[in-house]
Amino acid sequence: MNNERREQSESAGVASSRPTADGTRYRRYVALGDSQTEGVGDGDDATGLRGWADRLAELAAGANPGLTYANLAVRGRLAGQVRAEQLGPALALAPDLATVVAGVNDLLRPRFDADEVAGHLAAMFEALGAGGARVATLTFPDLSRLIPVARPVAPRISALNARIREAARAHGVTVLETAAHPVVTDPRLWSRDRLHASPLGHARIAAAFADALGLPGSDDSWRAPLPPPAVRPATGARAVAAELAWAATFLGPWFGRRLRGRSSGDGRTAKRPRLLPVTPARTP
Repeated sequence: MNNERREQSESAGVASSRPTADGTRYRRYVALGDSQTEGVGDGDDATGLRGWADRLAELAAGANPGLTYANLAVRGRLAGQVRAEQLGPALALAPDLATVVAGVNDLLRPRFDADEVAGHLAAMFEALGAGGARVATLTFPDLSRLIPVARPVAPRISALNARIREAARAHGVTVLETAAHPVVTDPRLWSRDRLHASPLGHARIAAAFADALGLPGSDDSWRAPLPPPAVRPATGARAVAAELAWAATFLGPWFGRRLRGRSSGDGRTAKRPRLLPVTPARTP
């Protein structure tokens, strides 16, 4: 952090923080992204969404008293929309820690260009890093292991992950390699729609980011497999029936929105557009 930004933080009354494992202190964390970063799957619109970014902020605040946190993510946003709508407000908040996670909505569109999506991500990486932030992102798991009809998307995921790694290397961004660990496609880490993490999944993502960032008390236990399920997965006719029910409940409405040119994020704004103090960590 440069002297000007340090003076601004001290004049704003930000408390001194303990360093992370690598000696880094964080005072302002800003999250950019789409529905996963917003927290869809962890709570609901009636009771409020939590999500991995909220959980990560809680973990970071444990080592950085006085940490403030803003979440600019909005569900349904494409990578280009995240850049156009969230990057400017994020830079205005002068974060010293930022997470950028976007691209899944692009992967699922008929027209997908991995280079274009990666270009938007790289622009955000560069701008946030130039502003003094440590930036972190992640790679995406193979969705076809959760959604059999998504097998045609697997090459797209591999292509985007390769470009995310390349852009991250170019701009000194920390990459959370979720794609490399089998546990990330355990159905229990995903909500019923199989596109958003469950509360347990969001907790694992937060723990994984904490590990990647070297936060005190973090480790790689997030990679550990879950215990065997109490109930065996459905097979045969029951499995087919379950797939049909999932398609009718989630896939059909998703396609319907695409055909109408609609998005789940239409009319929505960021849930936490300003930097606010982080409340003590809640139970999972």
